[in-house]
Amino acid sequence: MSTHPQVAVIEAKHSGLRHWMQRVLKQCAQVQRSFSADSVHDLRVALRRCRSIASGVSEVDSDPAWREMRRESRKLFRKLGALRDLHVQVEWVHKLFSASDPLRQALLEGTCSRENDLRVETAAALEEFDRKRWQAWTRALPERARRLPLNGLVAQHLALERLEEAQSIHRRALRNRNPAAWHELRIGLKRFRYTVENFLPERYTVWGKELKRLQDLLGEVHDLDLLRESMPEAGPASDSQAQARWNEVIEQERQSRLDEYRREMAGRSALWPVWRGELPQGPRLEAAAFAKLTAWAAYLDPDVAHSRHVARLALHLFDGLAASGRNGPFSSPRSRRLLHAAALLHGVGRSEGKKRDNKVAYRLISGLEPPLGWTVDEINRVALIARYYRGAEPDEKNKAFAKLDSGGQRLVTCLAAVLRLAAALDFSHDNSVQGVAVSNGGEFVLVEAAGWEESQENAAEIGGRKHLLEIVLGIPVIVRAGTVRPGTSRATTIRTTGTVRTATHISAAQEPDPPALEIVRRTGTHR
Repeated sequence: MSTHPQVAVIEAKHSGLRHWMQRVLKQCAQVQRSFSADSVHDLRVALRRCRSIASGVSEVDSDPAWREMRRESRKLFRKLGALRDLHVQVEWVHKLFSASDPLRQALLEGTCSRENDLRVETAAALEEFDRKRWQAWTRALPERARRLPLNGLVAQHLALERLEEAQSIHRRALRNRNPAAWHELRIGLKRFRYTVENFLPERYTVWGKELKRLQDLLGEVHDLDLLRESMPEAGPASDSQAQARWNEVIEQERQSRLDEYRREMAGRSALWPVWRGELPQGPRLEAAAFAKLTAWAAYLDPDVAHSRHVARLALHLFDGLAASGRNGPFSSPRSRRLLHAAALLHGVGRSEGKKRDNKVAYRLISGLEPPLGWTVDEINRVALIARYYRGAEPDEKNKAFAKLDSGGQRLVTCLAAVLRLAAALDFSHDNSVQGVAVSNGGEFVLVEAAGWEESQENAAEIGGRKHLLEIVLGIPVIVRAGTVRPGTSRATTIRTTGTVRTATHISAAQEPDPPALEIVRRTGTHR
């Protein structure tokens, strides 16, 4: 049982990734023995569960094995899907029309011929399916999936993304009303359902029945569209009267299901706002976005504790400079948000080694899909701030930096300057600096770092890293050891021209942990 307070432990014997990956191997053997409708369906369900979990986890874990696993299973999954569609089509033919109907007989003869071809193609896909590689992934990938807690903020963010995608497709389908639009909606709703089922099991116990029913309604609409497309175009069974009779029956069945869907999802009693109301919004959505960013970083950063500590120190420096009367970027909550994200993510570049890690961090961060509430422009600025946490200072020789307007360049420069100093204060990666206090005497800025040792090595590191902040502020920055004890707070006098203001110093030990707390190593049910 998990001891982590933020993780709801769900004891589900047959819900984890390891179970479904092992089931794929068992069902592969079953399908090879018999291409029955049940065995084909069971293998496809197992593959779909694995692929769905991989799709969700890969949004925060960039390990290439997730993409490779999905690619390895794609061909087999599609062939099974075609075979499954054919089996369902046969069921509809038997359900809708009598045995004496000549068009029914023609359809069954056609499906029998196609089924033989599809069995051959599916058998070939089974032979190509690399089961040894799949077995290796069965040992490795569930351990990575376990680091993403079920029912947590990251899982809620994933579900909210799928919900917004599905609702957008829903609006288009109501406008367009063509088979392709309804089919796309079925897929969108299915993705939302699988995400909730895999990552939010607590909510799925409440939502699952309705989600499955709605998916089944749209699935049957799709089945009927495929049945109509399979009508024989020539021969004695394809006369106009027979075609008209079949089309009328199919359209009635199809329309009844679309009407039921609209009653559930297009009126005042639609379920969209019900689901949305149970997922993050407002401040909790911002926390979920940060949780997703820090989850992604935790899979890459070899020293997450260091990056989180640097983030706390960076925010203390930022707040101290803001309290001392520094305007511009230091007076903006948006700037603080960008700095916080850049500090939490700046260590991802070390996933490829220490050399040029800042440039690697820029490449990785700039390739991120923005979480909800963030823009591509903001993510690019976060990437640039992390790029300049060490090494060369911002310069227009950098194409990405040069593309920014003057305000954007100043913002990145100011925040990178703060991050450089914060990272230098934990240069040894030992979290020895417990907090900082900023004092402005007019002609210089004094940074007192509690726990910082004034050694020659530390002084040299600080000397190089504070240079950019001195350029930004236009005055010297002096760093010295402070006297604040961990876990204490005191008033820091901030002297500015003509006034004396007081701000509260909070040690790094008191700073609340960011949403990265949701990233755990040994919990979850994706086993």
